[in-house]
Amino acid sequence: MALIVQKFGGSSLADVARIRHAAERVIAERERGNDVVVVVSAMGGQTDHLVEMAADLHDRPPAREMDQLLATGEQVTISLMAMALLQRQQNARSFTGGQVAVHTDDVHTKARIQEIDSDNLRALLDAGGIPVVAGFQGVSPAGDVTTLGRGGSDTTAVALAAALEADECHIYTDVDGVYTTDPRIVPEARRLVKITFEEMIELASLGAKVLQIRAVEFAGKYSVPVRVRSTFDEGEGTLITVEEDDMEKALVSGIAHNEDEAKVTIIGVPDRPGIAHAVVGAVARENVNVDMIIQNQGEHGKTDFTFTVPRSDYQLVMDILEPICKEIEAEALTGSDRIAKISVVGVGMRNHAGVADRMFEALSREGVNIQMIATSEIKVSVVVDQKYTELAVRALHEAFELDKPVDERNHIH
Repeated sequence: MALIVQKFGGSSLADVARIRHAAERVIAERERGNDVVVVVSAMGGQTDHLVEMAADLHDRPPAREMDQLLATGEQVTISLMAMALLQRQQNARSFTGGQVAVHTDDVHTKARIQEIDSDNLRALLDAGGIPVVAGFQGVSPAGDVTTLGRGGSDTTAVALAAALEADECHIYTDVDGVYTTDPRIVPEARRLVKITFEEMIELASLGAKVLQIRAVEFAGKYSVPVRVRSTFDEGEGTLITVEEDDMEKALVSGIAHNEDEAKVTIIGVPDRPGIAHAVVGAVARENVNVDMIIQNQGEHGKTDFTFTVPRSDYQLVMDILEPICKEIEAEALTGSDRIAKISVVGVGMRNHAGVADRMFEALSREGVNIQMIATSEIKVSVVVDQKYTELAVRALHEAFELDKPVDERNHIH
């Protein structure tokens, strides 16, 4: 008998019919002889509705009260899911984050899990029952309700799986696994049977929307196997796990793209120590994440400094840097919020040269100009004009033959 943690997202719980369908998924796992812990998100759209109501009532809703409010979304679904299971003669019981208890720090709206007391869940499991746990929430040292921020329910599920030493954590969503790239752009994209934590962290951070990066990082840290499955279709989904010696190491496992990017360039910056700190430090103080950074070799005592930021922060960053550019006597401040980052990811890159060259060749053939390049041990990312996003993704998917099984691809020698 295995222990499985099953997490259902908002799209899987959008109405009573879908909650009933998700409950059947839980019962099917029980009938396979496994113990099950269920983690649920709020019903689809419910959290956004609560946020809108809060904004109508208060210009800047206090974080503590927002947590009290947002936590109610999951309290609705744990009760309804438990009822659906009880109707089918299952010994189900609902638990809020505080009732488990999921202990967090005291940072409201983006709390981090510190410890999970799993005794209540273990007692119910030992009695043959099914705990139904509210994702996304916990309790602070002072006893206040806290929420975990973006991707919080996925993180709850993985954390519970780690605390209970579960065999797998199943994330049920509206897609049937992790694909080599977005099937809406490349219909030939293939579902991956297995992928490493490292690869999934890169894909999630680079724009793949299947899983939140925080949950994958948590799973990797505690070696919790995570399986992404469809709520609505049968299938084994994609297993995210540790890298194993016998795994077929694809040269490239997937192509990610992110259009939520903007590029900022400071031209003619004095080439002296402290300039990078003056620029990036000013941006960081406004809690803006700087991603790719390129500084050209200086000539005649001047250099160009380019970096990327989230598109939503583009105008803020330009406003911040305008006075700073005058202070450091830069020649010009330019930028674009019409760019995209395209990345190829694969653990096989560690042992193969030539991936970047094949990538650049494929983009060159399509007339796609590369504006910036960044590399790591298992990825190569480029910035291109946004209008070339889909063309670039399709070209790279074809160049690395990702529509074929791993053993049928032409590897670089």
